[in-house]
Amino acid sequence: MMTSTLTDTPTEPVAGTLAAALRRSAEIEAVIREDTGSFRILTGDRPTGYLHLGHYFGTLRNRVRLQDAGAEVLVLVADYQVLTDRDSAERLGDYVLGLVLDYLAIGIDPVRSVIFAHSAVPELNQLLLPFLSLVTVPELRRNPTVKDEIAHSRQASVSGLMFTYPVHQAADILFCKANLVPVGQDQLPHVEVTRLIARRFNDRYPAADGTPVFPLPDALLSDAPLLLGTDGGKMSKSRGNAIELRATADETAALIRGAKTDSTRHISYEPAFRPEVSSLVLLAALCLDRDPVSVADEIGDGGAAALKRVTTEAVNERFAPIRARRAELAADPGYAREVLRDGCDRARALAEQTLSEVRGAMGMRY
Repeated sequence: MMTSTLTDTPTEPVAGTLAAALRRSAEIEAVIREDTGSFRILTGDRPTGYLHLGHYFGTLRNRVRLQDAGAEVLVLVADYQVLTDRDSAERLGDYVLGLVLDYLAIGIDPVRSVIFAHSAVPELNQLLLPFLSLVTVPELRRNPTVKDEIAHSRQASVSGLMFTYPVHQAADILFCKANLVPVGQDQLPHVEVTRLIARRFNDRYPAADGTPVFPLPDALLSDAPLLLGTDGGKMSKSRGNAIELRATADETAALIRGAKTDSTRHISYEPAFRPEVSSLVLLAALCLDRDPVSVADEIGDGGAAALKRVTTEAVNERFAPIRARRAELAADPGYAREVLRDGCDRARALAEQTLSEVRGAMGMRY
Protein backbone atom coordinates (compact mmCIF):
# COMPACT_ATOMS: atom_id res chain seq x y z
CA MET A 1 0.00 0.00 0.00
CA MET A 2 1.29 3.43 -0.92
CA THR A 3 1.58 5.96 1.86
CA SER A 4 1.26 9.70 1.70
CA THR A 5 4.37 11.83 2.04
CA LEU A 6 2.38 13.92 4.51
CA THR A 7 2.77 13.08 8.17
CA ASP A 8 0.32 10.42 9.37
CA THR A 9 -1.07 12.66 12.10
CA PRO A 10 -1.92 16.25 11.14
CA THR A 11 -1.05 19.04 13.54
CA GLU A 12 -4.78 19.87 13.78
CA PRO A 13 -7.74 17.46 13.68
CA VAL A 14 -9.25 17.17 10.23
CA ALA A 15 -12.77 17.98 11.33
CA GLY A 16 -11.96 20.08 14.41
CA THR A 17 -12.83 23.25 12.56
CA LEU A 18 -13.58 24.08 8.96
CA ALA A 19 -10.53 26.35 8.91
CA ALA A 20 -8.29 23.50 10.04
CA ALA A 21 -9.76 21.21 7.38
CA LEU A 22 -9.21 23.83 4.70
CA ARG A 23 -5.58 24.30 5.76
CA ARG A 24 -5.03 20.54 5.70
CA SER A 25 -6.59 20.31 2.25
CA ALA A 26 -4.25 23.03 0.99
CA GLU A 27 -1.28 21.02 2.30
CA ILE A 28 -2.57 17.91 0.56
CA GLU A 29 -3.08 19.73 -2.75
CA ALA A 30 0.56 20.82 -2.59
CA VAL A 31 1.62 17.19 -2.20
CA ILE A 32 -0.73 16.12 -5.00
CA ARG A 33 1.10 18.49 -7.33
CA GLU A 34 4.44 16.93 -6.40
CA ASP A 35 3.62 13.28 -5.70
CA THR A 36 0.12 12.27 -6.78
CA GLY A 37 1.09 8.60 -6.87
CA SER A 38 1.37 8.54 -3.09
CA PHE A 39 -2.41 8.67 -2.75
CA ARG A 40 -5.04 5.97 -2.85
CA ILE A 41 -8.42 7.69 -3.07
CA LEU A 42 -11.85 6.34 -2.20
CA THR A 43 -14.91 8.17 -3.52
CA GLY A 44 -18.34 7.22 -4.79
CA ASP A 45 -22.09 7.74 -5.02
CA ARG A 46 -25.33 6.16 -3.91
CA PRO A 47 -27.33 4.86 -6.92
CA THR A 48 -30.56 6.67 -6.00
CA GLY A 49 -30.98 8.33 -9.41
CA TYR A 50 -29.02 9.58 -12.40
CA LEU A 51 -26.05 11.91 -11.93
CA HIS A 52 -26.47 15.57 -12.82
CA LEU A 53 -24.42 18.70 -13.52
CA GLY A 54 -24.06 19.45 -9.81
CA HIS A 55 -22.33 16.10 -9.39
CA TYR A 56 -20.08 16.80 -12.36
CA PHE A 57 -18.79 20.17 -11.18
CA GLY A 58 -18.90 19.13 -7.53
CA THR A 59 -17.02 15.82 -7.63
CA LEU A 60 -16.86 13.97 -10.94
CA ARG A 61 -14.42 16.16 -12.81
CA ASN A 62 -12.16 16.19 -9.74
CA ARG A 63 -12.01 12.39 -9.80
CA VAL A 64 -10.83 12.51 -13.40
CA ARG A 65 -8.27 15.18 -12.48
CA LEU A 66 -6.82 13.03 -9.70
CA GLN A 67 -6.84 9.90 -11.85
CA ASP A 68 -5.10 11.65 -14.73
CA ALA A 69 -2.53 13.12 -12.34
CA GLY A 70 -1.52 9.60 -11.27
CA ALA A 71 -3.48 8.88 -8.09
CA GLU A 72 -5.00 5.45 -7.52
CA VAL A 73 -8.77 6.05 -7.54
CA LEU A 74 -11.47 3.66 -6.38
CA VAL A 75 -15.06 4.66 -7.19
CA LEU A 76 -17.75 3.02 -5.08
CA VAL A 77 -21.29 2.39 -6.27
CA ALA A 78 -22.79 2.34 -2.78
CA ASP A 79 -25.79 0.12 -3.51
CA TYR A 80 -26.29 -1.12 0.07
CA GLN A 81 -26.40 2.47 1.31
CA VAL A 82 -29.45 3.17 -0.85
CA LEU A 83 -31.35 1.45 1.95
CA THR A 84 -30.22 3.88 4.65
CA ASP A 85 -33.17 6.22 4.06
CA ARG A 86 -35.46 4.16 1.85
CA ASP A 87 -37.79 1.25 2.52
CA SER A 88 -36.81 -0.38 -0.78
CA ALA A 89 -34.25 0.08 -3.53
CA GLU A 90 -36.43 0.90 -6.51
CA ARG A 91 -34.90 0.79 -10.01
CA LEU A 92 -31.57 -0.10 -8.43
CA GLY A 93 -30.27 -2.02 -11.44
CA ASP A 94 -30.98 0.87 -13.81
CA TYR A 95 -29.35 3.40 -11.51
CA VAL A 96 -26.24 1.27 -10.92
CA LEU A 97 -25.74 0.83 -14.65
CA GLY A 98 -26.42 4.55 -15.13
CA LEU A 99 -23.68 5.47 -12.66
CA VAL A 100 -21.17 3.25 -14.44
CA LEU A 101 -22.10 4.77 -17.81
CA ASP A 102 -21.70 8.28 -16.39
CA TYR A 103 -18.30 7.44 -14.88
CA LEU A 104 -17.01 6.04 -18.15
CA ALA A 105 -18.45 8.90 -20.21
CA ILE A 106 -16.76 11.64 -18.15
CA GLY A 107 -13.36 9.93 -18.41
CA ILE A 108 -12.94 7.48 -15.55
CA ASP A 109 -10.58 4.92 -17.05
CA PRO A 110 -11.40 1.35 -15.89
CA VAL A 111 -7.79 0.33 -16.46
CA ARG A 112 -6.32 3.00 -14.17
CA SER A 113 -9.24 3.27 -11.73
CA VAL A 114 -11.54 0.76 -10.02
CA ILE A 115 -15.33 0.97 -10.24
CA PHE A 116 -17.06 -1.44 -7.84
CA ALA A 117 -20.26 -2.06 -5.88
CA HIS A 118 -20.79 -2.72 -2.15
CA SER A 119 -22.84 -5.84 -2.61
CA ALA A 120 -20.14 -7.60 -4.66
CA VAL A 121 -17.43 -7.24 -1.99
CA PRO A 122 -18.56 -9.24 1.07
CA GLU A 123 -15.18 -8.90 2.75
CA LEU A 124 -15.63 -5.13 2.87
CA ASN A 125 -18.96 -5.51 4.61
CA GLN A 126 -17.52 -8.07 7.02
CA LEU A 127 -15.23 -5.35 8.39
CA LEU A 128 -18.36 -3.64 9.71
CA LEU A 129 -18.57 -6.13 12.60
CA PRO A 130 -15.21 -5.46 14.29
CA PHE A 131 -15.52 -1.77 13.47
CA LEU A 132 -18.85 -1.53 15.30
CA SER A 133 -17.12 -2.82 18.43
CA LEU A 134 -14.82 0.21 18.35
CA VAL A 135 -17.47 2.94 18.63
CA THR A 136 -20.12 3.65 21.23
CA VAL A 137 -23.81 4.36 20.75
CA PRO A 138 -23.44 7.91 22.16
CA GLU A 139 -20.64 8.58 19.65
CA LEU A 140 -22.90 7.51 16.79
CA ARG A 141 -25.78 9.61 18.13
CA ARG A 142 -23.58 12.72 18.28
CA ASN A 143 -22.58 12.54 14.60
CA PRO A 144 -24.09 15.73 13.08
CA THR A 145 -24.36 14.28 9.59
CA VAL A 146 -26.32 11.28 10.86
CA LYS A 147 -28.60 13.60 12.84
CA ASP A 148 -29.34 15.57 9.69
CA GLU A 149 -29.88 12.45 7.58
CA ILE A 150 -32.24 11.01 10.19
CA ALA A 151 -34.16 14.31 10.32
CA HIS A 152 -34.67 14.21 6.54
CA SER A 153 -35.19 10.45 6.33
CA ARG A 154 -37.97 9.10 4.15
CA GLN A 155 -38.46 6.19 6.56
CA ALA A 156 -41.09 6.09 9.31
CA SER A 157 -38.41 5.06 11.81
CA VAL A 158 -34.62 4.97 11.88
CA SER A 159 -33.06 1.73 10.67
CA GLY A 160 -29.93 0.18 12.13
CA LEU A 161 -28.22 0.75 8.78
CA MET A 162 -28.96 4.47 8.94
CA PHE A 163 -27.66 4.66 12.50
CA THR A 164 -24.42 2.83 11.67
CA TYR A 165 -23.95 4.58 8.33
CA PRO A 166 -20.65 6.28 9.37
CA VAL A 167 -19.18 2.92 10.42
CA HIS A 168 -20.14 1.40 7.08
CA GLN A 169 -18.44 4.33 5.38
CA ALA A 170 -15.35 3.64 7.48
CA ALA A 171 -15.34 0.10 6.07
CA ASP A 172 -15.63 1.59 2.55
CA ILE A 173 -12.56 3.71 3.14
CA LEU A 174 -10.41 1.33 5.15
CA PHE A 175 -11.00 -1.92 3.24
CA CYS A 176 -8.64 -0.65 0.54
CA LYS A 177 -6.49 1.38 2.96
CA ALA A 178 -7.36 4.61 1.22
CA ASN A 179 -5.41 7.55 2.59
CA LEU A 180 -7.43 10.33 0.95
CA VAL A 181 -11.19 10.93 0.72
CA PRO A 182 -12.55 13.89 -1.27
CA VAL A 183 -15.60 15.22 0.60
CA GLY A 184 -17.85 18.19 1.08
CA GLN A 185 -17.96 20.02 4.39
CA ASP A 186 -20.99 18.02 5.58
CA GLN A 187 -19.06 14.77 5.25
CA LEU A 188 -16.13 15.79 7.46
CA PRO A 189 -17.63 14.07 10.55
CA HIS A 190 -17.72 10.77 8.66
CA VAL A 191 -14.02 10.98 7.85
CA GLU A 192 -13.34 11.78 11.49
CA VAL A 193 -15.25 8.61 12.53
CA THR A 194 -13.12 6.64 10.08
CA ARG A 195 -9.93 8.06 11.58
CA LEU A 196 -11.22 7.25 15.08
CA ILE A 197 -11.96 3.64 14.11
CA ALA A 198 -8.59 3.22 12.39
CA ARG A 199 -6.76 4.66 15.40
CA ARG A 200 -8.63 2.48 17.89
CA PHE A 201 -8.14 -0.66 15.83
CA ASN A 202 -4.42 0.02 15.48
CA ASP A 203 -4.11 0.61 19.23
CA ARG A 204 -6.13 -2.45 20.21
CA TYR A 205 -4.91 -4.88 17.56
CA PRO A 206 -1.37 -4.06 16.40
CA ALA A 207 0.04 -6.26 13.68
CA ALA A 208 2.63 -8.89 14.61
CA ASP A 209 5.48 -6.62 13.52
CA GLY A 210 4.04 -3.69 15.46
CA THR A 211 3.03 -1.68 12.42
CA PRO A 212 -0.50 -0.24 12.26
CA VAL A 213 -2.96 -2.15 10.09
CA PHE A 214 -4.76 0.96 8.85
CA PRO A 215 -3.64 4.41 7.69
CA LEU A 216 -5.39 7.47 9.09
CA PRO A 217 -7.14 8.84 5.99
CA ASP A 218 -7.30 12.55 5.28
CA ALA A 219 -10.27 14.50 3.99
CA LEU A 220 -9.73 16.55 0.84
CA LEU A 221 -12.24 19.39 0.93
CA SER A 222 -13.72 20.41 -2.38
CA ASP A 223 -13.78 24.05 -3.40
CA ALA A 224 -16.53 23.26 -5.89
CA PRO A 225 -19.19 25.99 -6.15
CA LEU A 226 -22.80 25.24 -5.25
CA LEU A 227 -25.23 24.93 -8.14
CA LEU A 228 -28.92 25.31 -7.34
CA GLY A 229 -31.65 23.26 -8.95
CA THR A 230 -34.00 24.74 -11.52
CA ASP A 231 -36.53 25.44 -8.75
CA GLY A 232 -34.02 27.46 -6.73
CA GLY A 233 -33.54 24.70 -4.15
CA LYS A 234 -30.70 22.26 -3.65
CA MET A 235 -29.99 20.35 -6.87
CA SER A 236 -30.99 16.77 -6.14
CA LYS A 237 -31.49 13.48 -7.96
CA SER A 238 -34.80 12.95 -6.17
CA ARG A 239 -36.36 16.43 -6.47
CA GLY A 240 -36.76 16.61 -10.23
CA ASN A 241 -34.87 19.91 -10.36
CA ALA A 242 -31.58 18.74 -11.84
CA ILE A 243 -30.10 18.64 -15.33
CA GLU A 244 -28.87 15.10 -15.72
CA LEU A 245 -25.61 14.30 -17.46
CA ARG A 246 -27.53 12.03 -19.82
CA ALA A 247 -30.11 14.73 -20.74
CA THR A 248 -30.50 15.61 -24.41
CA ALA A 249 -29.92 19.12 -25.75
CA ASP A 250 -33.69 19.65 -26.02
CA GLU A 251 -34.32 18.38 -22.49
CA THR A 252 -31.60 20.69 -21.21
CA ALA A 253 -33.13 23.66 -23.01
CA ALA A 254 -36.57 22.92 -21.56
CA LEU A 255 -35.24 22.59 -18.01
CA ILE A 256 -33.25 25.82 -18.18
CA ARG A 257 -36.16 27.65 -19.84
CA GLY A 258 -38.30 26.75 -16.81
CA ALA A 259 -35.63 27.64 -14.25
CA LYS A 260 -36.55 30.11 -11.53
CA THR A 261 -35.04 33.62 -11.80
CA ASP A 262 -36.21 37.01 -10.44
CA SER A 263 -37.92 40.18 -11.67
CA THR A 264 -34.80 42.34 -12.12
CA ARG A 265 -33.93 42.63 -15.82
CA HIS A 266 -30.25 43.50 -15.45
CA ILE A 267 -28.20 40.34 -14.95
CA SER A 268 -25.56 40.38 -12.21
CA TYR A 269 -23.58 37.80 -10.29
CA GLU A 270 -24.56 38.27 -6.64
CA PRO A 271 -25.00 34.85 -5.02
CA ALA A 272 -26.02 36.25 -1.64
CA PHE A 273 -28.75 38.50 -3.04
CA ARG A 274 -29.77 36.85 -6.32
CA PRO A 275 -29.18 33.12 -5.78
CA GLU A 276 -31.26 31.74 -8.66
CA VAL A 277 -29.91 34.15 -11.29
CA SER A 278 -26.37 33.76 -9.96
CA SER A 279 -26.60 29.96 -10.11
CA LEU A 280 -27.46 30.10 -13.82
CA VAL A 281 -24.64 32.59 -14.42
CA LEU A 282 -22.26 30.30 -12.55
CA LEU A 283 -23.36 27.24 -14.54
CA ALA A 284 -22.70 29.09 -17.80
CA ALA A 285 -19.33 30.32 -16.52
CA LEU A 286 -18.26 26.84 -15.42
CA CYS A 287 -19.16 25.41 -18.82
CA LEU A 288 -17.31 28.23 -20.60
CA ASP A 289 -14.31 28.19 -18.21
CA ARG A 290 -14.85 31.87 -17.54
CA ASP A 291 -15.33 34.17 -14.57
CA PRO A 292 -19.03 34.46 -13.64
CA VAL A 293 -18.86 38.23 -13.17
CA SER A 294 -17.67 38.71 -16.74
CA VAL A 295 -20.42 36.40 -18.04
CA ALA A 296 -23.06 38.41 -16.15
CA ASP A 297 -21.62 41.71 -17.37
CA GLU A 298 -21.73 40.47 -20.95
CA ILE A 299 -25.43 39.56 -20.68
CA GLY A 300 -26.19 42.83 -18.89
CA ASP A 301 -29.65 44.14 -19.72
CA GLY A 302 -30.52 41.11 -21.84
CA GLY A 303 -32.63 39.82 -18.98
CA ALA A 304 -33.58 36.30 -17.99
CA ALA A 305 -34.26 35.21 -21.59
CA ALA A 306 -30.70 36.06 -22.66
CA LEU A 307 -29.28 34.46 -19.51
CA LYS A 308 -31.13 31.23 -20.17
CA ARG A 309 -30.10 31.23 -23.83
CA VAL A 310 -26.42 31.71 -22.96
CA THR A 311 -26.58 29.04 -20.25
CA THR A 312 -28.33 26.53 -22.50
CA GLU A 313 -25.80 27.00 -25.28
CA ALA A 314 -22.88 26.73 -22.85
CA VAL A 315 -24.18 23.55 -21.20
CA ASN A 316 -25.02 21.82 -24.45
CA GLU A 317 -21.67 22.67 -26.03
CA ARG A 318 -19.68 21.62 -22.95
CA PHE A 319 -21.47 18.30 -22.48
CA ALA A 320 -22.04 17.30 -26.10
CA PRO A 321 -18.93 15.05 -26.22
CA ILE A 322 -19.75 13.45 -22.84
CA ARG A 323 -23.34 12.81 -23.89
CA ALA A 324 -22.27 11.35 -27.22
CA ARG A 325 -19.84 9.04 -25.46
CA ARG A 326 -22.51 8.02 -22.95
CA ALA A 327 -25.00 7.23 -25.72
CA GLU A 328 -22.36 5.10 -27.44
CA LEU A 329 -21.67 3.22 -24.21
CA ALA A 330 -25.37 2.79 -23.44
CA ALA A 331 -25.82 1.06 -26.79
CA ASP A 332 -23.60 -1.75 -25.45
CA PRO A 333 -24.56 -2.18 -21.77
CA GLY A 334 -22.64 -5.44 -21.66
CA TYR A 335 -19.40 -3.46 -21.66
CA ALA A 336 -20.42 -1.37 -18.65
CA ARG A 337 -21.42 -4.53 -16.76
CA GLU A 338 -18.07 -6.09 -17.67
CA VAL A 339 -16.27 -3.00 -16.31
CA LEU A 340 -18.23 -3.28 -13.07
CA ARG A 341 -17.56 -7.02 -12.70
CA ASP A 342 -13.84 -6.50 -13.27
CA GLY A 343 -13.76 -3.62 -10.78
CA CYS A 344 -15.58 -5.71 -8.20
CA ASP A 345 -13.04 -8.50 -8.64
CA ARG A 346 -10.16 -6.05 -8.15
CA ALA A 347 -11.82 -4.47 -5.13
CA ARG A 348 -12.52 -7.89 -3.64
CA ALA A 349 -8.86 -8.84 -3.94
CA LEU A 350 -7.94 -5.77 -1.89
CA ALA A 351 -10.68 -6.52 0.64
CA GLU A 352 -9.58 -10.14 1.05
CA GLN A 353 -6.05 -9.03 1.81
CA THR A 354 -7.19 -6.44 4.34
CA LEU A 355 -9.61 -8.84 6.04
CA SER A 356 -6.81 -11.39 6.33
CA GLU A 357 -4.62 -8.78 8.05
CA VAL A 358 -7.49 -7.86 10.37
CA ARG A 359 -8.06 -11.48 11.31
CA GLY A 360 -4.36 -11.95 11.94
CA ALA A 361 -4.16 -8.88 14.16
CA MET A 362 -7.25 -10.00 16.10
CA GLY A 363 -5.97 -13.56 16.52
CA MET A 364 -8.77 -15.00 14.44
CA ARG A 365 -6.80 -17.18 12.03
CA TYR A 366 -7.83 -20.66 13.14
